[in-house]
Amino acid sequence: MDPDDAPAQGHPSPDYDLSTPIDPNAVGLRQKLPGYGDAHFSLFMRKLFIKALGYSEDALSRPIVGVVNTYSSFNPCHSNVPQLIDAVKRGVQLSGGLAIDFPTISLHESFSSPTSMYLRNLMSMDTEEMIQAQPVDAVVLIGGCDKTTPAQLMGGISANKPIIHLVTGPMMPGSYQGVRIGACTDCRNNWAKFRAGALDIEDISALNEELAPTGGTCGVMGTASTMACILVALGMMPINGATAPAVSSARLRIAEATGTHAVQLAKTQLRPQTLLTRKSFLNAIIVLQAIGGSTNAIVHLMAIANRHPAIAGTINLDTIDEFGRTTPLLVDLKPSGDNYMTDFHNAGGMLALLHELKPLLHLSALTVTGRTLGEELVFTPFRPLPPSPTPIIRPFASPLYPSSSLIVLRGNLAPRGAVMKASASKYTHLLQHRGPAVVFTSPSDMASRIDSPSLDVTPSSVLILQSIGPVGNPGMPEAGLIPIPRKLAAQGVQDMLRVSDGRMSGTAGGTIILHISPESADPDSNLGIVRDGDIVAVDASNRTLTLDVSDEEVCRRKAQRKESQAGTGTGPWEARRGVRGYRGLYMREVNSAEEGADFGFLTAVGPAGRDTVSD
Repeated sequence: MDPDDAPAQGHPSPDYDLSTPIDPNAVGLRQKLPGYGDAHFSLFMRKLFIKALGYSEDALSRPIVGVVNTYSSFNPCHSNVPQLIDAVKRGVQLSGGLAIDFPTISLHESFSSPTSMYLRNLMSMDTEEMIQAQPVDAVVLIGGCDKTTPAQLMGGISANKPIIHLVTGPMMPGSYQGVRIGACTDCRNNWAKFRAGALDIEDISALNEELAPTGGTCGVMGTASTMACILVALGMMPINGATAPAVSSARLRIAEATGTHAVQLAKTQLRPQTLLTRKSFLNAIIVLQAIGGSTNAIVHLMAIANRHPAIAGTINLDTIDEFGRTTPLLVDLKPSGDNYMTDFHNAGGMLALLHELKPLLHLSALTVTGRTLGEELVFTPFRPLPPSPTPIIRPFASPLYPSSSLIVLRGNLAPRGAVMKASASKYTHLLQHRGPAVVFTSPSDMASRIDSPSLDVTPSSVLILQSIGPVGNPGMPEAGLIPIPRKLAAQGVQDMLRVSDGRMSGTAGGTIILHISPESADPDSNLGIVRDGDIVAVDASNRTLTLDVSDEEVCRRKAQRKESQAGTGTGPWEARRGVRGYRGLYMREVNSAEEGADFGFLTAVGPAGRDTVSD
């Protein structure tokens, strides 16, 4: 209904005209009516209850923009969400819409046990169902912390209502003894120094006060910042939306503009399954490589792509590697570089980066504004910074790293793939390395032995951690950054080749191979049968990861392992049949890392396309 035609206060509403059927494709309050068996009565009930909040007929006649509220006192990354909601509502209502916020799950890395990744799929389900259930014409998805934005986009694609993202923004860096520091690359680097004895307990206690000095997401190119940049590359967030600090007035102006865009989306009904094409995902991969983004983003991109009916199966690990070979690393941020998100923002942020990447990008890809990416770059004012000897955004011709910041490895140790952020290697000779395995069978085994003086380990050893895959340790914990054994750290060793089926924080660095598939818990996994002393070799240039054990011995070990576990119900692969609740659902339904660690029944293919638990 046009607001000018809204009934005056106290006059009968046409909604009560029983002779006029309610259109099943209606918008506003008339959509998604509860099933009382009488559509007019359902609408009557809905309106009387929402009027308990003081809304008028005029307000209720306008396009309704849902605003997802992910605020939690356990989530410092989202501490500014109340202010962002206010600014979004202002933008919506200045543009003639009605903004109504509603809550969904809130996830924070440090306050989600066993991992926030374990809860990502649950959040995606929550987001999808709340978008589907409620009478909204468009939705603003407010989030920031690592698994939040991918969960929201996964759910939003599946719901296929018009959506637009608003990230909470990065925190500001702190300072300790005159040196800038910030969560969370510096958290890990300084903790490693503390373990090695280079920092004392007073130092580490003081650092704990300064590493996260404001609300917002980690201020380096971790997963949260990576996903914010990817949202821009996908076209799901305006170009200026990724980098402004959480505590800045710019972040509030972005929120207000997001509300304006949402009203336009409510009118045009531009839906994510229409907006997103394969070109959108290729742009996302190019940006991921150019920013030296988090390895976690690969898992998320696979899950996001596989939610889209027209994209599922067309984007895979080989696509990541293929486009990495022609994409230089241009952004000098930790952990691949030296700087922070505030520096990236002040250097022009995503707008400057996209201009530098124009020769590679698919400029015809659509964005949430209704314009193509190329049109957005023309439409948005841009003035390059003067040349600098140490630019934050490197020129295309003189990159920080020539290509393939993130690579995909295959071989008998990872038949279905593994990933590594090659640009974050501290000792680049480890990118071509052979060494004897030191195997930890679980995180608890690692914790009990990693610092033992009797551990048989040298700097050339390959540290192997098993049982941290999607099923083996539900949620793929970020334990892939296996700590340097203390006796080696004390000798000054800062990097070793480390291999696992789990993940690591996007803020971490080192020569670390992750997401090995099939995971070690799978009875058919080669990773699961690696033993101490086995020779493991990586060749990053040739993209290989191999276990130097004969095929006959591999088969013998697998058969022995299967025989020892048969019928015992031990091990997560067997035990998951009897696990209750969400944990059981997760373990039975989660797919492998190269598919996105999503639930098979949530993908575009659906339940018919998933492997059965008995496999």
